[in-house]
Amino acid sequence: MSDFILAIDQGTTSTRAVVVDRAGEIRASGQLEHRQHLPRAGWVEHDPVEIWDRTREVVARALARADLTHLDIAAVGISNQRETTIVWDRRTGRPVHPAIVWQDVRTQGIVEELTADDDVRATFTHRTGLPLATYFAGPKIRWVLDHVDGARAAAERGGLLFGTLDTWLLWNLTGGPDGGVHLTDVTNASRTLLMNLETLDWDPELAAALGVPLAMLPEIRPSSGAFEAAHRATLLEGVPVTGVLGDQHAATFGQACFAPGEAKNTYGTGNFMLLNTGTTPVRSQHGLLTTLAYQRAGEAPVFALEGSIAVTGSLVQWLRDNLGLIDSASQIEALATSVPDAGGAVVVPAFSGLFAPHWRPDARGAIVGLTRYVTKAHLARAALEATAFQTREVLDAMNADSGVPLVELRVDGGMVVNDLLMQTQADLLGVPVVRPRVTETSALGAAYAAGLAVGYWSNLEELATNWQADRRWEPQIDAEERERRYRRWRKAVTRTLDWIDEDEE
Repeated sequence: MSDFILAIDQGTTSTRAVVVDRAGEIRASGQLEHRQHLPRAGWVEHDPVEIWDRTREVVARALARADLTHLDIAAVGISNQRETTIVWDRRTGRPVHPAIVWQDVRTQGIVEELTADDDVRATFTHRTGLPLATYFAGPKIRWVLDHVDGARAAAERGGLLFGTLDTWLLWNLTGGPDGGVHLTDVTNASRTLLMNLETLDWDPELAAALGVPLAMLPEIRPSSGAFEAAHRATLLEGVPVTGVLGDQHAATFGQACFAPGEAKNTYGTGNFMLLNTGTTPVRSQHGLLTTLAYQRAGEAPVFALEGSIAVTGSLVQWLRDNLGLIDSASQIEALATSVPDAGGAVVVPAFSGLFAPHWRPDARGAIVGLTRYVTKAHLARAALEATAFQTREVLDAMNADSGVPLVELRVDGGMVVNDLLMQTQADLLGVPVVRPRVTETSALGAAYAAGLAVGYWSNLEELATNWQADRRWEPQIDAEERERRYRRWRKAVTRTLDWIDEDEE
């Protein structure tokens, strides 16, 4: 068998490729950002062709830096930003519209139309485990079919394909118009509002309610198992693709959260906490999502509860790109550390409404508690605290749903290099926060899923032995101070609600 696994980790702001060895160590990587297109308030788009081009380039960089070729790679895994929606022409491979990103809120009218009927709303939530919200892919497909000339007719004729980023990359990697496979995995399918949690297949009634032709939808496969070999025209010619997971599910796998009750939180563009609930789906009563954690071929699916937060790392990007408070994201820790607290300021980054546990699309971002004492350093600290406070809300909901209070939180993602944020998180949660030695856990999880399918790793226990802690943060404030600060946060959240009126988009 070849000596390495290659993982493609396609995220909201960048794409990376990593070469992973048997010890779960990253030997080499390549990474490139792609552009964020913001054509209107609340709209977020990506160029699918740019992402595919960047994917090929980062694969080339990773292989070159490791001095490897496709002959050295045993399998390929894909991890991807979820819910982001692409519709393309089956014959030409050209997208009919830019990718509509998971943060985009243009589908609010479609969602309101569906939620006006209590029975429809309840049916969607029961069958999919998700609330009807702009976050998910199904309404985005409907929007494209309704707004692109000729799209609906072409889709009904079978001429258009839908996919989230995993499907788009897999289709292109395996040949595109020249025989590319149209597949997805259960984790990505579970984020569309179209997959039935009981059957793990597309639900015809839900598709009809959303106006999405079933012929557009990819075949659903387990996350770890055979998909297809890479096309001869790629640098990965002949290498089997055997692992596909949405990025947060991949991070859960990479964090070795294989047992019920184990949880991780990823700090990226947004924050996403997943709690393994075993082979039985747990229906949330506190604003969380019931979703797939992963599935191995031939085995029962493993489910999770998820708390999804829209804006965390992207708030730091906003301070950099929109306000110019910092020149690079890495500067925020030093700026925030230069003051002892946030000076009474609270930032609630409801740029796309509020996700879990509120699910309030009418909310918009706010900075409250301002006085002339507040400086950019205080705002930087308040921005980091916003990430920690939002995570506290999700953890409270998760504890309530599961009935088993979490005793520690495993963390990963780009923001966990920020020691101030991690200490703040431990303080506001009241439980230890643990960072693993390998923090690129989405890529690692995709590699693990791919490697298991070809026997590169033998079982989950072998993967669990690869996990090692890098640093642990213990809470340093008392319960009274913790709750006082949390009370102020919750007061600030109420100021963001009901901002969008019915006659506004």
